[in-house]
Amino acid sequence: MTKIIMHGCNGKMGRVICEMVRNDNEAEIAAGVDISPANADFPVFANIKDCNIEADVIIDFSTATAVPDVIEYAVNKNIPAVICTTALSDDTNKMLNAAAEKVAIFKSANMSLGINLIAAILKKYSSVLYDAGFDVEIVERHHNQKIDAPSGTAILLADSVNEGVDESLEYVYDRSQVRQKRDRRELGISAVRGGTIVGDHEVIFAGKDEVIEFTHSAHSKEVFAVGAVKAAKFIKDKPAGKYDMQDVMAEI
Repeated sequence: MTKIIMHGCNGKMGRVICEMVRNDNEAEIAAGVDISPANADFPVFANIKDCNIEADVIIDFSTATAVPDVIEYAVNKNIPAVICTTALSDDTNKMLNAAAEKVAIFKSANMSLGINLIAAILKKYSSVLYDAGFDVEIVERHHNQKIDAPSGTAILLADSVNEGVDESLEYVYDRSQVRQKRDRRELGISAVRGGTIVGDHEVIFAGKDEVIEFTHSAHSKEVFAVGAVKAAKFIKDKPAGKYDMQDVMAEI
C-alpha cells in the first residue's frame, strides 16, 4: 500500500487524483494539503508544514510558489516527492536538485505516458529528420485558464528534439518583430489559449514536399493523474536521486 500526501488536494488535478486513488487497492490518500477548505475522508491541512501524518510519498499539483515548502518538507521528513507543478523558478529548480541529494525527487514536465513516449522517440530519431533538411516547429493548445506559455510540455518536447540534434537549435517564441526568412537553426514554439482544451501538442517536421507530425491530445485530466499515481508507487522506496517519467516507463 502506498500512502500519499496530496499537496493541492482541492485543486482540479488534486481532486481527480484523490478520486482515482479512492478506487485503487494499492494506494490511499493519507492526508491532503490545500488552502481551500473542503470535505474529505482524510485530514486536510492548510499548510504542509503543519502536516503530522505519516506517509510514503508526496504528490504535488499546486502552484509554483508553494513548491519550495514541499521540497523542504520532503527533505525534513525524508519522504520522496512527486513534483507535478510546472513553470518553476530557477531558484526552485536549484532546490529540487539539492534535495535530490538527500531524498528521492520525481519531476516531469508532463505526467502523461503518451507524451513521454513521444519525447523518447524524438530524442532518438529527431536527428534523422533534421539532418535530412526538415524544419521543426511545435504548436501547443490549452484552455483559457492556463497561466504559463509556452507549456512545460512544449519545452519538454523541444528539449527532446534539441537533445537529439546535439543542442544545435535555438527556440523562437515570436516572429512578429522580425522580417526575415526562417533560420535553419530555429525551433519555433507557438502557444494557443482558448475554451476548455485540456492539452494538445504537435511536433511538426516540415521537409521538402512532405510533413511528418507527432501529435498528442489529452481528452481529460485523468491521463495526468494516472501518471502521477504510477510515479508515486515507483518512487516510494527509491534511494535519493532525481527521477522522471522515463524511469517509470523503463519498468513498465
